[in-house]
Amino acid sequence: MHVVVCGGTGFVGKALVPVLIGQGHHVVSIGRRAGDAQARHERLTLLPADTTTEGHWQETIRKADVVVNLAGTSIFTRWTDRAKQSMVNSRIQTTRAIANAIEKPDTVLINTSAVGYYGDRGDDVLDESASAGTDFLAELAVKWEEEAFRASSKGNRVVAARFGVVLGKDGGALEQMLTPFRFFVGGPLGNGRQWFSWIHMQDLIRAVLFCIETDTIQGPVNFVSPQPCTNRELVRTIGRILNRPSWMPAPAFALRLILGEFASVLLASQRAMPKRLLENGFLHHFPTIASALENLLHARSTTL
Repeated sequence: MHVVVCGGTGFVGKALVPVLIGQGHHVVSIGRRAGDAQARHERLTLLPADTTTEGHWQETIRKADVVVNLAGTSIFTRWTDRAKQSMVNSRIQTTRAIANAIEKPDTVLINTSAVGYYGDRGDDVLDESASAGTDFLAELAVKWEEEAFRASSKGNRVVAARFGVVLGKDGGALEQMLTPFRFFVGGPLGNGRQWFSWIHMQDLIRAVLFCIETDTIQGPVNFVSPQPCTNRELVRTIGRILNRPSWMPAPAFALRLILGEFASVLLASQRAMPKRLLENGFLHHFPTIASALENLLHARSTTL
């Protein structure tokens, strides 16, 4: 198949593209710096482009059998007005341009969304039928998915992949989580009781492939582990594996003072469940936070 990956040079894209190539697919990796991140391969085309604007890059969308849209600037930053606008534009405008460009009726669109769709929901168990929240990220996710589902009106199969926090090596959220442990000050955020919905990078890549190959899957799909954990359980597990203390709390008021509005993301509780994946037969290789972190951090205890 011909697969286009928008945001192919990002954290997830760099993991997904080699797997697609390894399965024999022809891949176009689109990013602002598409030539920086991936080794050359005869079945890989690197296309630098600003996907927030209409352009020649959309020709690749028109020819694609599958489009995986991972584009979007990071939310892990201080939320200035400018940063928030960049979060909106990079997601909404790119997705709109992709939906506009899709022409083949059998093109499959796997479009990233996020469990932030649900907002801060305490202990509520959230499958794909749960309602949307009302905060900034929730409203952004709703608009993001609406743009993707515009392709459904053309008869295309669309999956809104609501990512939990993706745990992988060499970057992403986990790398930032480890910083306090390097200085022996790891600990829970706020009261530590908020639910943390996550997924191991390997399971996320497998879930993307599963959704591409499973014709019956469409609409919203939670890309998360079947066993979410609390923030307190998360940091205790990191501390145990790294043999570092994990009791030093970061009070909510301090997080808000230092990080501003972004602190609400770290303190929000989302207990998301991958109902659609499970009911279609998907099996996670790393269902528990302990199994995931032991896989990702097994060598870290001697290098931190």
